Amino acid sequence: MKIIVLGAGRVGSAIAADLSKDKAWDVRVADRDPARLRWIEEAHGIPGERVDFSLPSTVARAVEDVDLVVSAVPGFLGFRTLRAILEAGKDAVDIAFFPEDPFQLDALAKSKGVTAIVDSGVAPGMSNLLVGHVDALLDRTDSVAIYVGGLPVERSGPFEYRAVFSPIDVIEEYTRPARFIEHGEPIVRPALSDIELLDFEDVGTLEAFNTDGLRTLAETIDAPNMIEKTLRYPGHAEKMRLLRETGLFDENPVTLPDGSEVRPIDVTTSLLFPLWELQEGEEDITVMRIQVAGAAAGIRTAYTYDLIDRFDRDTKTTSMARTTGYAATSAARMLAAGLVAEKGIIPPETIGRNPACVEFMLADQEKHGIRYKETVERSSSEREAEIT
Repeated sequence: MKIIVLGAGRVGSAIAADLSKDKAWDVRVADRDPARLRWIEEAHGIPGERVDFSLPSTVARAVEDVDLVVSAVPGFLGFRTLRAILEAGKDAVDIAFFPEDPFQLDALAKSKGVTAIVDSGVAPGMSNLLVGHVDALLDRTDSVAIYVGGLPVERSGPFEYRAVFSPIDVIEEYTRPARFIEHGEPIVRPALSDIELLDFEDVGTLEAFNTDGLRTLAETIDAPNMIEKTLRYPGHAEKMRLLRETGLFDENPVTLPDGSEVRPIDVTTSLLFPLWELQEGEEDITVMRIQVAGAAAGIRTAYTYDLIDRFDRDTKTTSMARTTGYAATSAARMLAAGLVAEKGIIPPETIGRNPACVEFMLADQEKHGIRYKETVERSSSEREAEIT
């Protein structure tokens, strides 16, 4: 099988390196940065090619001779890249966190007879898969709450944060309005709002704030209350909100006293990104909690999945690259094994309704040392199961 990974950043490189361990697969990687391509070829022996993802024609040429495409491009390029992949008639696993509705490409994928597993990272991704799994187990789903974040182990610097995936996608999380479901109605609130504190074993207290992470769950899961929040060390959200409200994340140019124009976002990213870069020797951690509650056989039932994953010192792979990238490689292996027969745009929660797929994904994650701890709580009486 021939596979191409689009994007050679931290996550894309981890994906390519993991897939290349299967000697039956011919893996290559594409990126516009020659330095990244040289590194992955020298480090892992994976051939690369320069591709400008902003041009659909070059994407089409890059994927024309492969059987499967894994897209790990930045979010602002994700939708058009996936469309080019589908127009080329290729199956895909996609982890690009793009703002557009992926179901807009469903008809195209079906017309080409291909499957695209979208949002196939850790969150969205494994979070969706487990929500879909529990939703299929329950007779009624009442609430879904997802909390997730990637953090540096050592708290340092003014923001106590390191961008362990595309920094521009991080800022997108802080500016894109958060969509969720409350009392059965779609609700939109500003990102970085509704801060709450949560405690995690071996990690401590983290803050959670609204971000636009429900994505396809808002359409595919029938639950009256659903929310997704990002986790950071306490105080981070207020600092980011201050930058946003000051206008430092704006994309519209402003005129300086000398008459020149500059986009505030360009200045901000130039200053922030070096501060957010994970330095040599620094380690990160991924924390996620998924809570799904409802009723089964008249009994109030609540499932909780906890994930705490750490930097891999042996391979020098960040936890975010592991949890995001290896979720994508698990999905690629599952697709190659023929466990997903549906054509079109397939979100992870749909896959979660298939017990064989859930078993495959969790087992493959376990092989990578990524473990989801499941806790199930049930009430003791019908009366306690009543939800008002």
